Amino acid sequence: MKDTLGQAIYNHFHKAPAHKLWIHNQYGPKEEMPIEAYFRDEDDMPDLEWLALNECRGDVLDIGAGAGSHALLLQERGFDVAALEISPLAADVMKARGVKNVITTDIFEYQERKYDTLLLLMNGIGLTGTIANLTIFLEHMKLLLNKGGQLLFDSSDIAYLYEGKLPDNGKYYGELLYQYEYNRQKTEWFPWLYIDEKMLIKITSEAGYDMEVLLEDEFQQYLVRLTLK
Repeated sequence: MKDTLGQAIYNHFHKAPAHKLWIHNQYGPKEEMPIEAYFRDEDDMPDLEWLALNECRGDVLDIGAGAGSHALLLQERGFDVAALEISPLAADVMKARGVKNVITTDIFEYQERKYDTLLLLMNGIGLTGTIANLTIFLEHMKLLLNKGGQLLFDSSDIAYLYEGKLPDNGKYYGELLYQYEYNRQKTEWFPWLYIDEKMLIKITSEAGYDMEVLLEDEFQQYLVRLTLK
């Protein structure tokens, strides 16, 4: 897939001519994604992200690190943090911003070492795309977790999009397709997952994890901690 998001992050950082980053979906009009959101400092982060950063412990792997804002904050706090990002352009930006340990690869292919905290913010768990891939992802994470380690991530229940009439097509309603558009260039459609708490409890329990909800806000967004049973 084209590195459209990475290009938007790269251009924003290097103050290249500005273009809007659009996200197309299959349930409504396209939405603008403010690129500066990837460059937020601590004061601009929502409570959910602030709490997740405070709950980190030990060696941290920031998965889907984007422009590196969370990794930089953890680094400043003295954590040994690695920032993993599949986008080469976003990885270049992280290095330029001062992230010391940047890993450019697909998380599903990474198994170099183990960590105490695996962190996925800004609905980072969505990268699994589907319920089936989430199960595969949770199994893979066992290769990356130290004994007593934790996964911290957020998601949300998007049932509100369907106005009380969930689709009856055999597909989980939180499995969506999106498409980035930047400077008139579009990516292919890609899957992204939003999962409700009840379903997540079922999936994680079957995968051998205990789940704790650390925070839930008024927009049905919630932060969880997973630990191995």
